[in-house]
Amino acid sequence: MVDIEALDHEKFTDRACDLARIAGERGDGPYGSLLVVDGEIIMEETNREVTDDDLSLHPELTLARRAAQELDEETAREAVMYTSTEPCPMCSTGMAYAGLGAVVYSVSGERASELRGGGTGGIPSDEVFDRLDADIEVIGPVLQTEGEAVHEAF
Repeated sequence: MVDIEALDHEKFTDRACDLARIAGERGDGPYGSLLVVDGEIIMEETNREVTDDDLSLHPELTLARRAAQELDEETAREAVMYTSTEPCPMCSTGMAYAGLGAVVYSVSGERASELRGGGTGGIPSDEVFDRLDADIEVIGPVLQTEGEAVHEAF
């Protein structure tokens, strides 16, 4: 199991927000994510829904797919997803299937929906993980003000 307390959540969450800005500046929704194993970034991704015309190209799901293909089961359990916004149900399901160990987010799905002008934010990621009996630790919000600023900018 991942030692979540030993990681620098602010450093990695800040990088996820940087990736979200890159996506927003490119014309995609402002979402960015990265995977960390043993305190090192092993993968990064930005939202590419508009750029690649594929509604499934959320950064969390893209990284979950890559983790399932590229990481062995033990390494996946040690992987922590840092993301600018709490994963949606689709992405949370992908993370559960990939067997990741934890997720740390900046802005909750509910708060992101409020900032976008409506909606409920869907099902919180911890509820999705519980329904799937996935042992994925959820931490957030971290650097919420910074994450909100990304949503407000785009």
